[in-house]
Amino acid sequence: MTAVNEVYGAGAAGAALGAQTKSLLGDTQDRFLTLLVTQLQNQDPLNPMDNAEVTSQIAQLSTVQGITQLNNTLLALTGQMDMSQSLQAAGLIGKDILYPGEQIKVGADGASTPFGYDLMSGAEKTVVTIRDGSGNAVYTREFGPQDAGVYPLNWDGKDTAGAVVPEGAYTVSVEASDTKGQPVSTEALTAGNINSIAYTAEGLRLNLLAGGNISLLDIRQVM
Repeated sequence: MTAVNEVYGAGAAGAALGAQTKSLLGDTQDRFLTLLVTQLQNQDPLNPMDNAEVTSQIAQLSTVQGITQLNNTLLALTGQMDMSQSLQAAGLIGKDILYPGEQIKVGADGASTPFGYDLMSGAEKTVVTIRDGSGNAVYTREFGPQDAGVYPLNWDGKDTAGAVVPEGAYTVSVEASDTKGQPVSTEALTAGNINSIAYTAEGLRLNLLAGGNISLLDIRQVM
């Protein structure tokens, strides 16, 4: 047993080594070393731990240390990103934006809220359709070849025949196709004004003047 203790530093030597480790590596390493020394002190003299086993346990400790350091680094980066997003969001207060949505409102004077669409890839033909509350198409407009991107639009509040539509809420839908007639992914956009920002359980949110809130990533265009 004496020979084993000399090799692995059990007893007083182990305690001294544990104290040195605590000062150099911290509480986690100290707890690990205490456990290792206890194992060594209580090992079977006829079947002692070999160097490979001790090395394996130390390697495990190093792995845990590395993961902990990586987590701390990621947390720091996340904090910096949150700060950057907050600064970006604060600068958007009072701005008009386009974000995913289908709602359009028409006022008593026939003026409508801006809207638009987002083409995920180039399209040969794009058809925009505006419908009333009953789902009836009141206005349709077709566009020729366009590249991928965001396209803001304005509507004069008149139907396809040129008559002013009644005041109220309408919806917009967009369909696009390529040169072979295959569908192109697209998304209808609606307009909103950013009133304030807030941190919620879902993260940073932008509160809209007309109600509701969206993510910073929902913004497709600042107008």
